[in-house]
Amino acid sequence: MDKQLNRALGDSTNRSPLAWVTGGGSGIGRALALRLASDGWVVAVSARTVRDLETLAAEAPDRIHPFPLDVTDAEATLNTVALIEDRLGPIDLVVLNAGSYSRDAADQFDAAAFRATVDVNLMGTVHCLAPLLSRMLARGAGHIAVVASVVGYVGLPGAVAYGATKAALINMCEALYPQLAARNVRLSVINPGFVDTPLTQKNDFPMPFMISAEEAVDHIMAGLKSRRFEIAFPWKMALSLKLLAWLPAPLFFAVTRRMIR
Repeated sequence: MDKQLNRALGDSTNRSPLAWVTGGGSGIGRALALRLASDGWVVAVSARTVRDLETLAAEAPDRIHPFPLDVTDAEATLNTVALIEDRLGPIDLVVLNAGSYSRDAADQFDAAAFRATVDVNLMGTVHCLAPLLSRMLARGAGHIAVVASVVGYVGLPGAVAYGATKAALINMCEALYPQLAARNVRLSVINPGFVDTPLTQKNDFPMPFMISAEEAVDHIMAGLKSRRFEIAFPWKMALSLKLLAWLPAPLFFAVTRRMIR
């Protein structure tokens, strides 16, 4: 167990620290839950697919505890936070990782599909934050990490709804950070690039600077142990999109037009 991270979270020496990971059934969430468990954390893990949670918990039955949840259900999310803390104790670290992506386009723009992405990526995170913030602010302790994306830096063809939700998450975290920091609640925003997961394996377009889920977890753990607000990786992808966002509009659109399929 990492003592530096425990001190940063204000952890009591009388118990193992408790983390909650949403979207933990596969990909980054699953790999992160296993890493935290191997580092001595007790880990509550949520996802919609019960079977994924059961197989994950079987890998570390004394450390990983499944809590099936659809984060688009606000009441169920509120009840799950209460259930986790009733059973396992105060949540020291939460990684809000649940998310979805489907490629979209102007000639196939669909309001229902857009809303579905918003419901998972943005409102799902909001549903988790509402009960967590009240509890952590009352305790004056805790660490919240919100998984957004480097795609939130700039609008890219094919990621109309996805990029909008990730940009909203980044903006929301920037707005919340000062007040939370003043009350001793840490907030981080995690901005991954392309990570090899079941979600990205469905993509049929080039994905530069792809890394494995285990490499992504290395970056996340290092970032959580630091005092950085933003945890962005891999650096080549993050820097490329930040530079793209700084270009004058004519140059910017000259680049993004090349991404149209």
